[in-house]
Amino acid sequence: MTAANVHGPIDFVLVEFPGDKLTSEPAEAVADLVERGVVRLYDLLVISKESDGSIRELELTESRSGAFTMFAGARSGLLGEDDVREAAAAMEPGTVAAVIVYENSWAVPFVAAVRGSGGELIASARIPAADVTALLDTLEPAG
Repeated sequence: MTAANVHGPIDFVLVEFPGDKLTSEPAEAVADLVERGVVRLYDLLVISKESDGSIRELELTESRSGAFTMFAGARSGLLGEDDVREAAAAMEPGTVAAVIVYENSWAVPFVAAVRGSGGELIASARIPAADVTALLDTLEPAG
């Protein structure tokens, strides 16, 4: 089994910001994850949803796309027009959002080891961080 045949889990996130509040910090965090090999970036696009509900995909060279300009051209083809419409439907009017599709490349060695041992992933789920935090807050401190 070659490394080309093994992939980590592929996820997407949709992060929304009020108006023009898309700053450089999120872009820098994504760049850091990519540079350290934690994730592999497949797609990154920025969507604007105007106060009248109209939507527009922003070019990553536009000022409204924030510092995500460094990711211009990050398009694998995994995201289509239906995905853009679905993302925009989740957005509030007067906001801008980034849709990021990425591979959890940190998991590739684990996936390769599982498959190399004859194992297969049979279930997977994502537990939202807010749910974990809320649960941990209800637990009594150990001791």
